Formats: sequence, C-alpha cells, structure tokens
Amino acid sequence: MRNFLATVIAWSIIGCSSPSLSDYQQTTPQLNLEEFFNGELTAYGMVLDRGGKLTRRFRADLVASWEADKGVIDEVFYFDDGEQSTRVWRLTKTAPNQYQGEAGDVIGIATGETSGSALYWQYDMTINVDGTDYQVTLDDWMYLLDDKRLFNKTDILKFGFKVGEIVLFIEKKGDS
Repeated sequence: MRNFLATVIAWSIIGCSSPSLSDYQQTTPQLNLEEFFNGELTAYGMVLDRGGKLTRRFRADLVASWEADKGVIDEVFYFDDGEQSTRVWRLTKTAPNQYQGEAGDVIGIATGETSGSALYWQYDMTINVDGTDYQVTLDDWMYLLDDKRLFNKTDILKFGFKVGEIVLFIEKKGDS
C-alpha cells in the first residue's frame, strides 16, 4: 500500500510539472519578437477566475516598433464592461533570445526568453479588482502559430497560487 501511495504521489507531481522552454526548442516557426511585434496588431482576449469562469472579455489595439535592440509596444484595451486602459511596454533585447521589459503597471522588470516558437515571460503587476489593488505575478506563455498569429496564455498567481488566467489571441494587421 505504501509503494502504491508513493507511486500515485510521484505521478501526481510529475503530471503537474510546468512546461519548460526546452520543450519548444525544435518547434517552428521561430518566434522573433522584433519581427512579430512590429507594426499594427489586434488582440482578442478573456479573463477567467481561478475556477475557469469567464469574468471579462476584451479587445486590444497594439502598435509596435523596434530600433536596434529596443522595442516599444503601445497597447489600448477595450473591455466588455466599457473600461478602457492603456499600457506601454518598453522592451530591451539583452542577449540572443532574452528580453527585459518595463511598463507603468509592472513592478520591477519583466524578464523573458524565447525558444523555438515559444516565449516565456514573467513579471509582477498591480491589478485592481472591485476597487482594491493587488500585487500578482503573471506567468506568461506565448506560442507563435504562424507569421501573423500568436496565442498567449497567462496564469495570474498570488502567493504562488493560481487565482486567474488570461487567454489571448494576437493577429498582425495587413502587411505589417
């Protein structure tokens, strides 16, 4: 019985492991932030609570540009409840496949790395829920589908526990 219980616990831990960037090393197309986040883009997303219930939907218009190893992504969000907000990311490519970013509502510096068609990006942010500000950690995974489309899945964590999730689809406009 002890061996059975130990095996069940071990498989549960293995089954709950998080993805690793090395899992995507051989995937294509290759995600190059400077190429994908360049020009005009549109995002469509939803926010889910910790139980998976849809709580908000939104659209975002993005304008992105790069000069050498510096990038700017200007985002305007339109939520289904009428709220509108903006965020301006200032990105820096610090090494091959490695990035840092700053934005007004981001606490400290966001760090990220690409591998194959994926980006793992992590940062702390202040969010407002029903008039109260909370500091949360965002575990952000982006997956390039093709040269015009990218999927984004973000776990929202508080004290290491998942309290919500954001699912997002980003598409480049026109020939940008």
